[in-house]
Amino acid sequence: MTLPLKIGVAGLGTVGAGVVKLLTANHDQLTARCGRPLIVTAVSARDRSKDRGINVDGMAWHDYARDLAADDNVDVVVELIGGEDGIAKDLVETAIHHSKHVVTANKALIAHHGTALARAAESKGLSLAYEAAVAGGIPIIKALREGLAANRVERLYGILNGTCNYILTDMAGSGREFDDILAEAQELGYAEADPSFDVDGIDAAHKLAILASVAFGTELDFDNVYVEGIRHVSPLDIEFAHELGYGIKLLGVAARVPEERGGGIEQRVHPCMVALDAPINHVSGVFNGIEVAGDFVDTTIYEGRGAGEGPTASAVVADLVDIARGNNVPTFAVKAEKLKPAQTIPMGKRKGAYYIRFMVVDRPGVFADIAAALRDNEVSMESVLQRGRAPGEQVPVVMTVHETEEDAMQRCVQAIAALDAVVEPPRLIRIEDI
Repeated sequence: MTLPLKIGVAGLGTVGAGVVKLLTANHDQLTARCGRPLIVTAVSARDRSKDRGINVDGMAWHDYARDLAADDNVDVVVELIGGEDGIAKDLVETAIHHSKHVVTANKALIAHHGTALARAAESKGLSLAYEAAVAGGIPIIKALREGLAANRVERLYGILNGTCNYILTDMAGSGREFDDILAEAQELGYAEADPSFDVDGIDAAHKLAILASVAFGTELDFDNVYVEGIRHVSPLDIEFAHELGYGIKLLGVAARVPEERGGGIEQRVHPCMVALDAPINHVSGVFNGIEVAGDFVDTTIYEGRGAGEGPTASAVVADLVDIARGNNVPTFAVKAEKLKPAQTIPMGKRKGAYYIRFMVVDRPGVFADIAAALRDNEVSMESVLQRGRAPGEQVPVVMTVHETEEDAMQRCVQAIAALDAVVEPPRLIRIEDI
């Protein structure tokens, strides 16, 4: 029989334990598909005594992950520790130094250091695989890198964070406030004790930067991804959005910008209003969904669980199968040494329609002042909604505006916010034509 692929797993949390379970449960099927066994020969974690529901007998135990990366009885290192730097980065660099393939689920590590790590791995003929880093069980990296390789990708967008999608879905269905649903999500294990990476959009931005690199053949450019979370979205906004024919989703959007607008790549994460009948609007709960538009294939849609033991372990093992089969493709679809600078355009150059909500004191002249701010910044109103009439009291006013440039829209919002009749910061949500 062909020699087995010997695997070292660093990090035995939920996903690490899931990988060991999957390799054990589907051992015969995987051996048949790979033509060789996949065997875990070494593991590394902080606590040997913890019951993880897996049998580690016969596996070498390394208290220090770096030692696992140097183990001669390991062919491929699976990094499931997490974090953009520290132990995880040291482990991956050490593994490459010792000529070992790497599989990781670490989106922060790849988003910040992927270009350099890919160049190091490819220079030694090694695989750096990260299917599990984006969208859990959805094979979106393979789809972009291999299934859609014949296409010039023009645009991709998607729901890349299950926590945010769960919160927004519940807000739309129940009308409850953000803070209440977040607390419930934490109790159910859908949100971390510190949810900032999720609800502030950082997690989705890590994933978007990775997808953009694969889709457009560019270097990772996380530092220039525009990031805005969902803390400011209210049930009132969701209600108004529905009345206008939209749902609200936190989307990651990456797209080529036409030459007449300066060229380059858009990379942005923020709440978006999308048409109620758009497929992406029907991705609910903790699910992820991604749409990719290519020049020949048109639009393809991918949906599935974006996190969790089973889906993430499935993605990790899919990468191990590729390595066992000898399928070594460029890390980001193009050889790392050929990746081009991303040329990410500033968010201020985004062009599109907008939703804006004000809380104003209902008195004569308010609309005239708002109209003047729109006129002075060359922003054209499309529609307006006002709830109730209460002279002298605070009332919500909602407007949608025609396509305009972000910079102009932001100037307009600042001008309106400065009006005496406006009693709280205006709420701005971008409308996406998808």
